[in-house]
Amino acid sequence: MTAGWVVFAAIFGSTIGSFLNVCIYRLPRRQSIVWPRSACPHCQRELAWYENLPIVGYIALLGRCRTCGGVISVRYPIVEALTAAMFASAAWYYGPSMLLVSRLVFGCALIVLFAIDLEHHLLPNAITLPGIVAGFLFSFVTDPGWTASLVGIMFGGGLLYAIAEGYYRIRHEEGLGMGDVKMLAMIGAFIGWQLTLLTLMTASLAGSVIGLGLLATGRGSMKYALPFGTFLALGAAFAAVLGPGLLEWYLGQFR
Repeated sequence: MTAGWVVFAAIFGSTIGSFLNVCIYRLPRRQSIVWPRSACPHCQRELAWYENLPIVGYIALLGRCRTCGGVISVRYPIVEALTAAMFASAAWYYGPSMLLVSRLVFGCALIVLFAIDLEHHLLPNAITLPGIVAGFLFSFVTDPGWTASLVGIMFGGGLLYAIAEGYYRIRHEEGLGMGDVKMLAMIGAFIGWQLTLLTLMTASLAGSVIGLGLLATGRGSMKYALPFGTFLALGAAFAAVLGPGLLEWYLGQFR
């Protein structure tokens, strides 16, 4: 894999990251992600093209609007840098292939869902539902195959729905939202049922550790609602990249 290919992927990824920032900001506010052009969230002045340059624009402006001086969230360069790193590493790891395209679409969806759920405790249908369809369509031409994808959709969505319904019937209060159910169904569509199970296990473990940490430090209570979608995103990223190797190693113990 040439260095030029990886560098191109990183630059292109940072541009995509700029668009993901638009989705992260506008989708929870039910705004169009196409129109109008990007503007300062404080004074609403439309940004010049050079202010929209990924990462560079933020650094040049020192993190502030050049008109009103309002602070620009550090989330913008972080998302752009993260997306650039994801594109570069995926291009190096997978090479030019349909699996590369599938994993990048999946990764972009996870970044958007992670950021929105972390801030708003919301998992938009505009990402999860098309994501289910996209993951299933990709499965006809690349991993995990359409059968594993279909089972992953039913397993991911069905299992989490059963957990949510059981929690509600026992505690008479909502523990998981339908957004989490649809997100895990989307994950199942992209990576199949086995890696979806690994995703759920990893997300639950991470959520438990963070929850216990909040309780121990007095920053939360038993009623504190953790944004489970953020943990699902982290678990899915872990499962997609390292899961196949772990699964192969685990199954190899029984051969």
